[in-house]
Amino acid sequence: MSRTLPSIDRWGSLEGKRVLVRVDFNAPVAEIDGVLSVTDDFRLRSALPLFDVLLERGATVVACTHFGRPEGRVDERYAVAPLRRCLESLRPEIELLENLRFHPGEEANDAAYGASLVVGFDYYVNEAFGASHRAHASIMVPPTLIPSAAGLNLQREVATLLALLDSPARPFVAVIGGAKVKDKLGIMKVLAEKADVVVVGGGMAYTFAVSEGRRIGTSLFDGSFVDECAALLEGGNVLIPVDARGLAAGSAFGPDGGADDVVEFDENIPDGFMGLDIGPSSIEIFAAALSSARTILWNGPMGVFEDPRFGAGTEAIARAIAASSAVSVVGGGDSVAALSSYGLEHDVSFVSTGGGASLELVELGDLPGLRALRESPWN
Repeated sequence: MSRTLPSIDRWGSLEGKRVLVRVDFNAPVAEIDGVLSVTDDFRLRSALPLFDVLLERGATVVACTHFGRPEGRVDERYAVAPLRRCLESLRPEIELLENLRFHPGEEANDAAYGASLVVGFDYYVNEAFGASHRAHASIMVPPTLIPSAAGLNLQREVATLLALLDSPARPFVAVIGGAKVKDKLGIMKVLAEKADVVVVGGGMAYTFAVSEGRRIGTSLFDGSFVDECAALLEGGNVLIPVDARGLAAGSAFGPDGGADDVVEFDENIPDGFMGLDIGPSSIEIFAAALSSARTILWNGPMGVFEDPRFGAGTEAIARAIAASSAVSVVGGGDSVAALSSYGLEHDVSFVSTGGGASLELVELGDLPGLRALRESPWN
């Protein structure tokens, strides 16, 4: 299978042409001074190099994106107004259409809805890597109808991530965190074969702990995957936490913290307590693995880092990666948010705009949106 994606370079001058660009501007927003505003413009800024090239070639550029989960109906909570205001401050020449997911045809991959999006356009560009693992209308239909190409950032994302599978400098250390083991088990199986070391943290690590016969109290746990976790550990290159920090069961935790005392645990968490972050011994072991790495992939936090009491593990991993001379690739909203909060986003080699898409690409080697571009009849 050829992995080559069609490029905008083949189009040359775009004077007088209209270009529809599918972007992923699903950015966090919050009310600031009474106005709903984008609080992290990383995904919007990632599209600017493409916009600049298209504008320089004379194109009229219109962008379209999904935003939140309005479930196929108009829901003003997910109107793109805050995104438009942010985009206007960055590139006022770019028009942004209303939320694609206001129409049920988007997530249903409806051909008629997809066709309606490209009416009046000469070209289509997919710059939404973070949405390219979804077989949605705005991703799949336009390449069948008008000349289409991959955006600059999408091409770079794909090349960077596939290089991790094809020819990583070694040792290759993958750090996988997050809450649910079922969401990451597939990628961990691939990485256990491709990487020299796989570091596991976050809530999903407790299912691995159970597979070793350890006690985890009331920590997050999925009994459906204990045997698969045990099989991964038998490979000998998967590291899981050896200690934890947490709270008594039922205690409050979250962005605003809480009044309950933090408790430190060794490899077992007693009944009536829950683990919410990796402990100091785990931090030391994980940091040592990262210190010798020449390639690093990180996706997912080590604990509930939004609560300042349980951010030590995630921060330590972020700082170890930032300090490393390895080629470092970071993906996933939480990992990117953590990097940004610690001021480290410029200290890694590559920050991916797509969490789920990046993991699926590494796991499967392809994505629906990439296939749609390669198989376009306009190639």
